[in-house]
Amino acid sequence: MSPAKPDEIRDDVELTSLDKPLFDGAGATKRDLIDYLDAVRERILPELRDRPLSVIRVRPGQQPFMQKNVPKYTPDYVRTTSVWAEASHREVSYALCNDRRTLLWFANQRAVEYHPTLFRVGESHPTYLVLDLDPPEGDSFPHVVRTARLVRQALADSGLAGVVKTSGAKGLHVCVPLDEHTGFEDAAAATRALAARAARLDPDVATTAYIKEDRGGRVFVDSTRSGGGTIVSAYSPRARPGVPVSFPVTWDELDDVAPADFTVHTAIARLGDGDPWHERMPAPQVLPADLVEEGHTIPIARVQAMHEGKRRARARRQ
Repeated sequence: MSPAKPDEIRDDVELTSLDKPLFDGAGATKRDLIDYLDAVRERILPELRDRPLSVIRVRPGQQPFMQKNVPKYTPDYVRTTSVWAEASHREVSYALCNDRRTLLWFANQRAVEYHPTLFRVGESHPTYLVLDLDPPEGDSFPHVVRTARLVRQALADSGLAGVVKTSGAKGLHVCVPLDEHTGFEDAAAATRALAARAARLDPDVATTAYIKEDRGGRVFVDSTRSGGGTIVSAYSPRARPGVPVSFPVTWDELDDVAPADFTVHTAIARLGDGDPWHERMPAPQVLPADLVEEGHTIPIARVQAMHEGKRRARARRQ
């Protein structure tokens, strides 16, 4: 049987099944995804370029899944890089989404979400410090906004400035561009310290508790996006009903927006000719020594939670 004729060809990439639903409940077609990503390519590609990329794909009738290793049928024009995965003890061949052709190929593969690393290939430092603000189940967005303002205050108190974007889900991401001499361990330490400082400003609103049952209905200030971690890119769609987009907002806009305001259908009109993520990005910053020093005294949240989970399991058994 000969392969199906493509619906369209862009930049030599064959695009198929364009008018089929992207996934159940998406309210969008595969064409909508491709048209959106093609329209924002000059904005999203700088965020993806030379960064090992994980994507979340949605095949018809299946649950979304994360793809890190590129499949065997990946075309030759897609650049790749090998990264050692400590958890699985193997080399993972990640894609580098550096150009329009690669982006279109991913979109045709139903790659809805784009999660680049915080570092670029060939560099030994993170580009950003990231705080991920995650609301409790069923919580309203205004609580996340209140926490974002605590983070902004903690940054200002430390002589730092950051930019904010919707996560495309229910929360917000605050990103602080870092000086190239900042190492991974110091950046991770400073992230922990900033999360702790923000939570101390109003412990009734924000928490750094990694274990969900310890959060007590508060917004989780997640400081674990560091090292080899990833974050959903600015302008990336999310595999959620309505296909929302991780979208840059100003600090002043936070009270007047909601994550669902920004979708593959609405984001282009809101952007116009602008690129707010890069236009508002502060210059790379040097982390204060006292912030880094404080962070090195704070246990890594995942590790601490793992030990605490084991302790509680032993207590229950006894």
